[in-house]
Amino acid sequence: MPPALFLMNKKMELTKGQKIGMRQVFSADGMRFPVTEIVVEKPIFQPGELVDVSGKTRGLGFAGVVKRHHFAGGPRTHGQSDRERAPGSIGSTTTPGRVLKGKRMAGKAGGKKVTVKNLLVVQTDSENKKILVKGAIPGKPKSSLLIKKTGKKTNFTSQLVTEA
Repeated sequence: MPPALFLMNKKMELTKGQKIGMRQVFSADGMRFPVTEIVVEKPIFQPGELVDVSGKTRGLGFAGVVKRHHFAGGPRTHGQSDRERAPGSIGSTTTPGRVLKGKRMAGKAGGKKVTVKNLLVVQTDSENKKILVKGAIPGKPKSSLLIKKTGKKTNFTSQLVTEA
């Protein structure tokens, strides 16, 4: 296969989209699951396909170590009145005598590119160019996304009854 045809086929599997928001969908047996509604440029997806969705996460601004890296913090008792959300020790003693690069500390959190893989396309609306994807995807509503077909198929049959 010539390289130009290969690239052309790969481009056909990608499309840009915009996150509308999240909601819940109920199946026929009463199971509830969250879905994300996305407006796509090209309606190339079918229900039951698996997709990878890439987007930029919500920016959290300057965050401490508990919020940014999920540190446990210090004890709440035994006289530790000001150490509840502190990181603790940040370095060794004389050797190496410095704080090593990559140390997890407070700083800007979020605002990074994330790809969520193998999400199920539950429903498509080719007239309005909308798709429903099972699960959560990164970003705020109206944020731009890149949606890619994985090439995998599932034995999914749509049995949606009620939408809320």
